[in-house]
Amino acid sequence: MTIERAQTDSPWEEIIGFARAVAAGDRVLVAGTMPLVDGVLYGEGDPYEQTKVAFSNALVALEPFGLGAGSVIRTRMYLTHARDVDEAARAHKELFDAVRPAATLVVVSGFADSRVLVEVELEAFREATST
Repeated sequence: MTIERAQTDSPWEEIIGFARAVAAGDRVLVAGTMPLVDGVLYGEGDPYEQTKVAFSNALVALEPFGLGAGSVIRTRMYLTHARDVDEAARAHKELFDAVRPAATLVVVSGFADSRVLVEVELEAFREATST
C-alpha cells in the first residue's frame, strides 16, 4: 500500500512534525484543523464561523487527493465550551447535510491557542487504487 502525505502552510505542521492529510489505501485522514488562514484566526469568539472556517481548511486538505465534501465519511469536532454545540452543529449541517458523515462532537479543556473555540478532523473515502 502506498501512503501519500499533503502539507499546508500551517506552522504547527513543522513545529509538531505532522502532515495535514495522509492517504493510505482508500482512506484519507485530515489532522486536527483550526480556523486559521495565513496565520490569522478567523471568527474570534464566534463558534459558528470558526467551525465553518476550520472545516473549509480541512476540505482544502483533501484537494491534493482529488476529493471534496462528498467523499467525507467521518467528522470530529472538538469544542472548548458546551454552550457552543448548537452553533458548531449548525455549521456542520450546512456543510455536510447532504453527505451525512458519521460525526463526533466532544468538549475539551482547550487548545494551544486560547482564542480557538473549535478544532475539527475529517476522514474521507476514495476509490482504492492499484499499487
